[in-house]
Amino acid sequence: MNGIVLDTCAGPGGWTVGLGMLGIHDVGIELDAAACATRAAAGHKTIRADISRYPVHQLAGKTWGQVHSPPCTTFSMAGKRAGTAVTDILAQAIRDAFAGRKTRALRRREMARVLRAAWWPSPKLTREQRSAKIWAAVRSASLVTEPARYIVAGKPEWVALEQVPAVLPLWQVYAEELAKLGYHTWCGKLNAADYGVPQTRERAILIASRTRKVYRPEPTHYDPRKGMQLWGTPWVSMADALGWGATGRPGPAVTAGGTSTGGAEPFPTRARNLLEAERDAGNWILHTNRDQRPDGRRQTADPRTAPAPAPAPALTSKSGGQWQLRRNRGAGLLERGGPRRDHPLAEPAPTITGGETGRPRLSWVQEQKSVRISVEEAAALQSFPPGYPWQGTQTKAYEQIGNAWCPRAAAAVVGEATGLDWRSAVTRYYGEGQEGAA
Repeated sequence: MNGIVLDTCAGPGGWTVGLGMLGIHDVGIELDAAACATRAAAGHKTIRADISRYPVHQLAGKTWGQVHSPPCTTFSMAGKRAGTAVTDILAQAIRDAFAGRKTRALRRREMARVLRAAWWPSPKLTREQRSAKIWAAVRSASLVTEPARYIVAGKPEWVALEQVPAVLPLWQVYAEELAKLGYHTWCGKLNAADYGVPQTRERAILIASRTRKVYRPEPTHYDPRKGMQLWGTPWVSMADALGWGATGRPGPAVTAGGTSTGGAEPFPTRARNLLEAERDAGNWILHTNRDQRPDGRRQTADPRTAPAPAPAPALTSKSGGQWQLRRNRGAGLLERGGPRRDHPLAEPAPTITGGETGRPRLSWVQEQKSVRISVEEAAALQSFPPGYPWQGTQTKAYEQIGNAWCPRAAAAVVGEATGLDWRSAVTRYYGEGQEGAA
Protein backbone atom coordinates (compact mmCIF):
# COMPACT_ATOMS: atom_id res chain seq x y z
CA MET A 1 0.00 0.00 0.00
CA ASN A 2 2.40 2.67 -1.21
CA GLY A 3 0.75 6.08 -1.39
CA ILE A 4 -2.48 7.57 -0.12
CA VAL A 5 -6.07 6.69 -0.96
CA LEU A 6 -7.95 9.76 -2.14
CA ASP A 7 -11.72 10.12 -1.79
CA THR A 8 -13.31 13.02 -3.69
CA CYS A 9 -16.81 14.27 -2.89
CA ALA A 10 -16.19 12.30 0.27
CA GLY A 11 -19.41 13.25 2.05
CA PRO A 12 -19.78 12.05 5.65
CA GLY A 13 -17.63 8.95 5.11
CA GLY A 14 -19.47 6.13 3.35
CA TRP A 15 -16.39 5.11 1.37
CA THR A 16 -14.17 5.91 4.36
CA VAL A 17 -15.96 3.49 6.69
CA GLY A 18 -15.88 0.79 4.01
CA LEU A 19 -12.16 1.35 3.45
CA GLY A 20 -11.58 1.23 7.20
CA MET A 21 -13.03 -2.28 7.35
CA LEU A 22 -10.15 -3.32 5.08
CA GLY A 23 -7.54 -1.52 7.16
CA ILE A 24 -7.23 1.34 4.65
CA HIS A 25 -7.28 5.00 5.67
CA ASP A 26 -8.19 7.64 3.12
CA VAL A 27 -7.98 11.39 2.73
CA GLY A 28 -11.29 12.93 1.72
CA ILE A 29 -11.96 16.08 -0.28
CA GLU A 30 -15.35 17.57 0.57
CA LEU A 31 -16.89 21.05 0.34
CA ASP A 32 -20.07 20.77 2.43
CA ALA A 33 -19.48 22.16 5.93
CA ALA A 34 -21.79 19.72 7.73
CA ALA A 35 -20.25 16.69 6.00
CA CYS A 36 -16.76 17.96 6.86
CA ALA A 37 -17.85 18.35 10.49
CA THR A 38 -19.17 14.78 10.53
CA ARG A 39 -15.91 13.48 9.08
CA ALA A 40 -13.92 15.42 11.67
CA ALA A 41 -16.05 14.06 14.52
CA ALA A 42 -15.51 10.53 13.15
CA GLY A 43 -11.74 11.08 13.00
CA HIS A 44 -11.46 11.04 9.19
CA LYS A 45 -8.77 13.08 7.43
CA THR A 46 -10.40 15.72 5.27
CA ILE A 47 -9.47 18.59 2.97
CA ARG A 48 -12.29 21.09 2.60
CA ALA A 49 -12.21 22.13 -1.03
CA ASP A 50 -14.09 22.29 -4.30
CA ILE A 51 -12.88 19.28 -6.29
CA SER A 52 -13.02 21.28 -9.53
CA ARG A 53 -10.53 23.81 -8.13
CA TYR A 54 -8.15 21.53 -6.27
CA PRO A 55 -4.59 21.68 -7.72
CA VAL A 56 -4.25 18.06 -8.79
CA HIS A 57 -0.60 18.47 -9.78
CA GLN A 58 0.18 18.08 -6.06
CA LEU A 59 -0.93 14.44 -6.35
CA ALA A 60 1.65 13.52 -9.00
CA GLY A 61 2.40 9.83 -8.46
CA LYS A 62 1.34 9.96 -4.81
CA THR A 63 -1.93 8.00 -4.76
CA TRP A 64 -2.23 4.24 -4.32
CA GLY A 65 -5.97 4.26 -4.84
CA GLN A 66 -8.78 6.67 -5.62
CA VAL A 67 -12.54 6.55 -5.03
CA HIS A 68 -14.90 9.07 -6.58
CA SER A 69 -18.63 9.72 -6.18
CA PRO A 70 -19.14 12.98 -8.08
CA PRO A 71 -22.70 14.31 -8.28
CA CYS A 72 -24.19 14.43 -11.75
CA THR A 73 -27.31 16.10 -13.12
CA THR A 74 -28.56 13.89 -15.92
CA PHE A 75 -31.16 16.24 -17.42
CA SER A 76 -33.48 13.32 -18.15
CA MET A 77 -36.41 15.72 -18.55
CA ALA A 78 -34.64 18.25 -20.78
CA GLY A 79 -36.50 17.29 -23.96
CA LYS A 80 -35.43 17.71 -27.60
CA ARG A 81 -32.66 15.15 -27.02
CA ALA A 82 -30.99 17.59 -24.61
CA GLY A 83 -30.34 14.80 -22.13
CA THR A 84 -28.52 12.68 -24.70
CA ALA A 85 -26.68 15.68 -26.10
CA VAL A 86 -25.44 16.78 -22.67
CA THR A 87 -24.29 13.23 -21.92
CA ASP A 88 -22.37 13.21 -25.19
CA ILE A 89 -20.70 16.51 -24.26
CA LEU A 90 -19.75 15.15 -20.83
CA ALA A 91 -18.32 12.04 -22.48
CA GLN A 92 -16.14 14.20 -24.72
CA ALA A 93 -15.07 16.26 -21.70
CA ILE A 94 -13.91 13.06 -19.98
CA ARG A 95 -11.88 12.07 -23.04
CA ASP A 96 -10.39 15.56 -23.16
CA ALA A 97 -9.34 15.37 -19.51
CA PHE A 98 -7.60 12.01 -20.02
CA ALA A 99 -5.81 13.50 -23.03
CA GLY A 100 -4.71 16.51 -21.02
CA ARG A 101 -6.85 18.97 -22.99
CA LYS A 102 -8.20 21.84 -20.89
CA THR A 103 -11.69 22.17 -22.35
CA ARG A 104 -13.85 22.46 -19.23
CA ALA A 105 -15.08 25.99 -19.96
CA LEU A 106 -15.77 25.12 -23.59
CA ARG A 107 -17.78 22.01 -22.72
CA ARG A 108 -19.78 23.93 -20.11
CA ARG A 109 -20.74 26.54 -22.69
CA GLU A 110 -21.80 23.79 -25.10
CA MET A 111 -24.04 22.20 -22.44
CA ALA A 112 -25.59 25.56 -21.61
CA ARG A 113 -26.39 26.19 -25.30
CA VAL A 114 -28.06 22.78 -25.62
CA LEU A 115 -30.22 23.37 -22.57
CA ARG A 116 -31.26 26.84 -23.70
CA ALA A 117 -32.30 25.44 -27.09
CA ALA A 118 -34.36 22.77 -25.33
CA TRP A 119 -36.05 25.36 -23.11
CA TRP A 120 -34.77 23.57 -20.07
CA PRO A 121 -35.89 23.54 -17.31
CA SER A 122 -39.08 25.51 -18.15
CA PRO A 123 -40.12 28.18 -20.64
CA LYS A 124 -42.23 29.76 -17.89
CA LEU A 125 -39.19 31.04 -15.99
CA THR A 126 -37.76 34.47 -16.57
CA ARG A 127 -34.56 34.74 -18.57
CA GLU A 128 -32.55 35.39 -15.42
CA GLN A 129 -34.13 32.46 -13.56
CA ARG A 130 -33.53 30.06 -16.45
CA SER A 131 -29.94 31.19 -16.84
CA ALA A 132 -29.23 30.69 -13.14
CA LYS A 133 -30.73 27.18 -13.15
CA ILE A 134 -28.94 26.19 -16.33
CA TRP A 135 -25.52 27.25 -15.11
CA ALA A 136 -26.03 25.65 -11.69
CA ALA A 137 -26.97 22.40 -13.42
CA VAL A 138 -24.05 22.63 -15.85
CA ARG A 139 -21.53 23.19 -13.07
CA SER A 140 -22.96 20.29 -11.08
CA ALA A 141 -23.02 17.93 -14.07
CA SER A 142 -19.48 18.77 -15.10
CA LEU A 143 -18.20 17.44 -11.76
CA VAL A 144 -18.60 13.96 -13.23
CA THR A 145 -15.59 14.72 -15.43
CA GLU A 146 -13.30 15.70 -12.54
CA PRO A 147 -12.12 12.18 -11.55
CA ALA A 148 -10.28 12.01 -14.87
CA ARG A 149 -8.01 14.87 -13.81
CA TYR A 150 -7.24 13.19 -10.50
CA ILE A 151 -6.54 9.83 -12.11
CA VAL A 152 -4.18 11.29 -14.71
CA ALA A 153 -2.31 13.28 -12.07
CA GLY A 154 -2.20 10.69 -9.29
CA LYS A 155 -1.65 7.59 -11.44
CA PRO A 156 -3.27 5.29 -8.83
CA GLU A 157 -2.91 1.53 -8.83
CA TRP A 158 -6.68 1.15 -8.55
CA VAL A 159 -9.82 3.26 -8.98
CA ALA A 160 -13.48 2.94 -7.98
CA LEU A 161 -16.32 5.19 -9.18
CA GLU A 162 -19.93 5.27 -7.93
CA GLN A 163 -23.03 7.15 -8.97
CA VAL A 164 -26.72 6.72 -9.84
CA PRO A 165 -27.51 4.19 -12.62
CA ALA A 166 -28.08 6.94 -15.20
CA VAL A 167 -24.36 7.74 -15.11
CA LEU A 168 -23.36 4.25 -16.34
CA PRO A 169 -22.73 5.42 -19.96
CA LEU A 170 -20.15 7.89 -18.63
CA TRP A 171 -18.50 5.22 -16.48
CA GLN A 172 -18.17 3.18 -19.65
CA VAL A 173 -16.27 6.07 -21.22
CA TYR A 174 -13.97 6.06 -18.18
CA ALA A 175 -13.48 2.31 -18.63
CA GLU A 176 -12.44 2.81 -22.26
CA GLU A 177 -9.94 5.53 -21.35
CA LEU A 178 -8.53 3.58 -18.41
CA ALA A 179 -8.06 0.52 -20.59
CA LYS A 180 -5.86 2.64 -22.87
CA LEU A 181 -3.68 3.37 -19.81
CA GLY A 182 -3.26 -0.33 -19.04
CA TYR A 183 -6.00 -0.78 -16.44
CA HIS A 184 -8.19 -3.87 -16.17
CA THR A 185 -11.78 -2.69 -15.70
CA TRP A 186 -15.27 -3.84 -14.75
CA CYS A 187 -18.26 -1.57 -15.21
CA GLY A 188 -21.91 -2.24 -14.39
CA LYS A 189 -24.72 -1.85 -11.87
CA LEU A 190 -24.65 -3.16 -8.30
CA ASN A 191 -27.51 -3.45 -5.83
CA ALA A 192 -26.30 -2.73 -2.29
CA ALA A 193 -28.82 -5.27 -0.96
CA ASP A 194 -26.72 -8.03 -2.56
CA TYR A 195 -23.93 -7.21 -0.11
CA GLY A 196 -25.93 -7.18 3.11
CA VAL A 197 -27.15 -3.58 3.08
CA PRO A 198 -30.79 -3.44 4.28
CA GLN A 199 -31.76 -1.25 1.35
CA THR A 200 -32.39 -1.73 -2.37
CA ARG A 201 -29.92 0.89 -3.54
CA GLU A 202 -28.77 0.36 -7.12
CA ARG A 203 -25.72 2.23 -8.36
CA ALA A 204 -23.48 2.38 -11.42
CA ILE A 205 -19.98 1.21 -10.47
CA LEU A 206 -16.60 1.22 -12.19
CA ILE A 207 -13.70 -0.81 -10.79
CA ALA A 208 -10.23 -0.54 -12.34
CA SER A 209 -6.79 -1.90 -11.46
CA ARG A 210 -3.38 -1.77 -13.12
CA THR A 211 -2.14 -4.88 -11.29
CA ARG A 212 -4.95 -7.41 -11.35
CA LYS A 213 -8.02 -8.42 -13.31
CA VAL A 214 -11.23 -7.20 -11.72
CA TYR A 215 -14.77 -8.51 -11.86
CA ARG A 216 -18.17 -7.84 -10.35
CA PRO A 217 -17.88 -8.40 -6.58
CA GLU A 218 -19.48 -11.74 -5.74
CA PRO A 219 -22.73 -11.08 -3.82
CA THR A 220 -23.08 -12.40 -0.29
CA HIS A 221 -26.87 -11.99 -0.14
CA TYR A 222 -29.68 -12.77 -2.54
CA ASP A 223 -33.26 -11.83 -3.34
CA PRO A 224 -35.36 -14.61 -1.74
CA ARG A 225 -38.10 -14.01 -4.30
CA LYS A 226 -35.82 -15.70 -6.83
CA GLY A 227 -35.69 -18.90 -4.81
CA MET A 228 -33.16 -20.55 -2.53
CA GLN A 229 -29.52 -20.10 -3.57
CA LEU A 230 -26.61 -22.50 -3.10
CA TRP A 231 -24.67 -19.95 -1.04
CA GLY A 232 -25.26 -16.63 0.63
CA THR A 233 -28.14 -15.49 2.83
CA PRO A 234 -31.42 -13.72 2.01
CA TRP A 235 -31.49 -9.95 1.77
CA VAL A 236 -31.52 -8.15 5.12
CA SER A 237 -34.98 -6.72 5.75
CA MET A 238 -35.74 -3.26 7.03
CA ALA A 239 -37.49 -4.94 9.96
CA ASP A 240 -34.30 -6.68 11.05
CA ALA A 241 -32.12 -3.60 10.54
CA LEU A 242 -34.39 -1.39 12.64
CA GLY A 243 -35.08 -3.91 15.37
CA TRP A 244 -38.56 -4.89 14.18
CA GLY A 245 -37.21 -8.38 13.63
CA ALA A 246 -36.18 -8.70 17.30
CA THR A 247 -32.52 -8.28 16.38
CA GLY A 248 -32.08 -5.26 18.61
CA ARG A 249 -29.80 -3.53 16.09
CA PRO A 250 -29.37 -0.63 16.14
CA GLY A 251 -32.22 0.59 18.35
CA PRO A 252 -35.97 0.96 18.75
CA ALA A 253 -38.01 1.17 15.60
CA VAL A 254 -39.96 4.24 16.61
CA THR A 255 -38.63 7.37 18.27
CA ALA A 256 -39.90 10.90 18.59
CA GLY A 257 -38.29 14.25 19.30
CA GLY A 258 -35.02 14.36 21.14
CA THR A 259 -33.67 14.70 24.66
CA SER A 260 -31.73 17.64 26.03
CA THR A 261 -28.56 15.68 25.37
CA GLY A 262 -29.43 15.15 21.73
CA GLY A 263 -30.28 11.49 22.07
CA ALA A 264 -33.38 9.77 20.78
CA GLU A 265 -36.43 10.09 23.00
CA PRO A 266 -38.41 6.82 23.14
CA PHE A 267 -41.98 6.94 21.94
CA PRO A 268 -44.25 6.70 25.01
CA THR A 269 -44.41 3.07 26.17
CA ARG A 270 -48.18 2.65 26.05
CA ALA A 271 -48.45 4.25 22.61
CA ARG A 272 -45.53 2.20 21.34
CA ASN A 273 -47.07 -1.03 22.60
CA LEU A 274 -50.37 -0.24 20.91
CA LEU A 275 -48.65 0.65 17.66
CA GLU A 276 -46.47 -2.44 17.63
CA ALA A 277 -49.39 -4.71 18.47
CA GLU A 278 -51.34 -3.31 15.53
CA ARG A 279 -48.30 -3.57 13.29
CA ASP A 280 -47.55 -7.16 14.29
CA ALA A 281 -51.16 -8.11 13.68
CA GLY A 282 -50.84 -6.91 10.09
CA ASN A 283 -53.23 -4.02 10.56
CA TRP A 284 -50.83 -1.41 9.22
CA ILE A 285 -48.90 -1.05 5.99
CA LEU A 286 -45.94 1.08 5.04
CA HIS A 287 -47.33 3.68 2.67
CA THR A 288 -45.76 6.32 0.48
CA ASN A 289 -47.69 9.57 0.44
CA ARG A 290 -47.01 10.00 -3.25
CA ASP A 291 -48.44 8.40 -6.39
CA GLN A 292 -45.49 6.66 -8.03
CA ARG A 293 -47.21 4.19 -10.35
CA PRO A 294 -48.40 4.86 -13.90
CA ASP A 295 -51.95 3.89 -13.01
CA GLY A 296 -52.02 6.28 -10.05
CA ARG A 297 -52.08 3.63 -7.31
CA ARG A 298 -50.00 4.36 -4.24
CA GLN A 299 -47.15 2.06 -3.37
CA THR A 300 -47.31 0.02 -0.19
CA ALA A 301 -45.33 -2.59 1.71
CA ASP A 302 -45.86 -4.75 4.80
CA PRO A 303 -43.76 -3.27 7.65
CA ARG A 304 -43.86 -6.49 9.66
CA THR A 305 -41.57 -8.20 7.18
CA ALA A 306 -40.29 -5.32 5.43
CA PRO A 307 -40.42 -4.64 3.21
CA ALA A 308 -39.35 -8.26 3.35
CA PRO A 309 -38.62 -10.31 1.49
CA ALA A 310 -36.93 -7.19 0.16
CA PRO A 311 -34.82 -4.72 2.15
CA ALA A 312 -35.80 -1.12 2.74
CA PRO A 313 -36.54 1.12 -0.22
CA ALA A 314 -33.67 3.35 -1.30
CA LEU A 315 -33.10 6.43 0.83
CA THR A 316 -32.33 9.67 -0.95
CA SER A 317 -31.72 13.19 0.29
CA LYS A 318 -34.63 14.72 -1.63
CA SER A 319 -38.20 13.74 -2.40
CA GLY A 320 -41.79 14.73 -1.88
CA GLY A 321 -43.00 11.56 -0.22
CA GLN A 322 -43.37 10.37 3.35
CA TRP A 323 -43.19 7.04 5.07
CA GLN A 324 -46.49 6.42 6.84
CA LEU A 325 -48.14 3.63 8.75
CA ARG A 326 -51.73 3.42 7.58
CA ARG A 327 -54.61 1.11 8.15
CA ASN A 328 -54.22 -2.10 6.12
CA ARG A 329 -57.62 -2.88 4.68
CA GLY A 330 -56.22 -6.04 3.15
CA ALA A 331 -54.99 -7.45 6.47
CA GLY A 332 -57.45 -10.31 6.16
CA LEU A 333 -55.79 -11.33 2.91
CA LEU A 334 -52.54 -12.20 4.64
CA GLU A 335 -51.72 -15.88 4.65
CA ARG A 336 -49.74 -17.72 7.26
CA GLY A 337 -46.09 -16.79 6.70
CA GLY A 338 -46.79 -13.76 4.52
CA PRO A 339 -49.09 -12.15 1.98
CA ARG A 340 -50.72 -14.02 -0.85
CA ARG A 341 -48.83 -13.93 -4.13
CA ASP A 342 -51.70 -12.06 -5.81
CA HIS A 343 -51.91 -9.44 -3.06
CA PRO A 344 -50.25 -6.03 -3.53
CA LEU A 345 -48.20 -6.54 -0.36
CA ALA A 346 -46.40 -9.41 -2.06
CA GLU A 347 -44.83 -7.03 -4.56
CA PRO A 348 -41.24 -5.77 -4.25
CA ALA A 349 -40.62 -2.78 -2.03
CA PRO A 350 -41.24 0.63 -3.59
CA THR A 351 -38.70 3.41 -3.69
CA ILE A 352 -39.76 5.58 -0.80
CA THR A 353 -37.89 8.77 -0.04
CA GLY A 354 -37.87 11.53 2.55
CA GLY A 355 -39.89 14.73 2.66
CA GLU A 356 -38.98 18.13 1.29
CA THR A 357 -36.97 18.68 4.47
CA GLY A 358 -35.08 15.47 3.87
CA ARG A 359 -36.74 13.77 6.83
CA PRO A 360 -38.21 10.30 6.26
CA ARG A 361 -41.24 9.97 8.51
CA LEU A 362 -43.55 7.34 9.95
CA SER A 363 -47.00 8.77 10.63
CA TRP A 364 -49.33 6.92 12.96
CA VAL A 365 -52.47 8.16 11.26
CA GLN A 366 -54.96 6.57 13.68
CA GLU A 367 -53.80 8.81 16.53
CA GLN A 368 -52.85 11.72 14.26
CA LYS A 369 -49.27 11.45 15.51
CA SER A 370 -46.16 11.81 13.42
CA VAL A 371 -43.20 9.62 14.34
CA ARG A 372 -40.08 10.34 12.35
CA ILE A 373 -37.52 7.69 11.54
CA SER A 374 -34.49 8.84 13.51
CA VAL A 375 -31.15 9.80 12.03
CA GLU A 376 -29.67 6.67 13.60
CA GLU A 377 -32.28 4.45 11.94
CA ALA A 378 -31.80 6.08 8.54
CA ALA A 379 -28.04 5.59 8.95
CA ALA A 380 -28.57 1.92 9.79
CA LEU A 381 -30.42 1.45 6.50
CA GLN A 382 -27.27 2.75 4.79
CA SER A 383 -25.15 0.28 6.86
CA PHE A 384 -23.37 2.97 8.88
CA PRO A 385 -22.35 1.73 12.34
CA PRO A 386 -24.47 2.65 15.39
CA GLY A 387 -23.40 5.88 17.06
CA TYR A 388 -21.88 7.46 13.98
CA PRO A 389 -21.30 11.14 14.92
CA TRP A 390 -23.59 13.01 12.52
CA GLN A 391 -23.09 16.76 12.65
CA GLY A 392 -25.13 19.75 11.52
CA THR A 393 -28.87 20.17 11.68
CA GLN A 394 -31.16 17.17 11.57
CA THR A 395 -32.03 18.05 8.00
CA LYS A 396 -28.35 18.16 7.05
CA ALA A 397 -27.78 14.82 8.76
CA TYR A 398 -30.53 13.19 6.69
CA GLU A 399 -29.11 14.83 3.58
CA GLN A 400 -25.65 13.41 4.30
CA ILE A 401 -27.07 9.93 4.86
CA GLY A 402 -29.14 10.02 1.69
CA ASN A 403 -26.19 11.12 -0.43
CA ALA A 404 -23.65 8.66 1.01
CA TRP A 405 -22.51 5.41 -0.57
CA CYS A 406 -23.22 2.42 1.67
CA PRO A 407 -20.08 1.44 3.65
CA ARG A 408 -20.81 -2.26 3.44
CA ALA A 409 -21.07 -2.19 -0.36
CA ALA A 410 -18.06 0.16 -0.54
CA ALA A 411 -15.93 -2.49 1.17
CA ALA A 412 -16.98 -5.05 -1.45
CA VAL A 413 -16.06 -2.72 -4.32
CA VAL A 414 -12.68 -1.76 -2.87
CA GLY A 415 -11.97 -5.38 -1.96
CA GLU A 416 -12.44 -6.36 -5.59
CA ALA A 417 -10.22 -3.50 -6.74
CA THR A 418 -7.40 -4.35 -4.32
CA GLY A 419 -7.68 -8.11 -3.91
CA LEU A 420 -8.17 -7.75 -0.14
CA ASP A 421 -10.47 -10.21 1.67
CA TRP A 422 -13.48 -7.96 2.04
CA ARG A 423 -15.91 -10.73 3.05
CA SER A 424 -14.02 -11.59 6.23
CA ALA A 425 -13.40 -7.92 6.95
CA VAL A 426 -17.11 -7.08 6.70
CA THR A 427 -18.24 -9.96 8.91
CA ARG A 428 -15.66 -9.01 11.54
CA TYR A 429 -16.68 -5.36 11.45
CA TYR A 430 -20.38 -6.05 11.94
CA GLY A 431 -19.77 -8.86 14.43
CA GLU A 432 -21.39 -11.47 12.23
CA GLY A 433 -20.63 -15.13 11.72
CA GLN A 434 -19.24 -16.46 8.47
CA GLU A 435 -22.63 -17.83 7.45
CA GLY A 436 -23.63 -16.39 4.11
CA ALA A 437 -20.13 -15.51 2.95
CA ALA A 438 -19.85 -16.33 -0.71
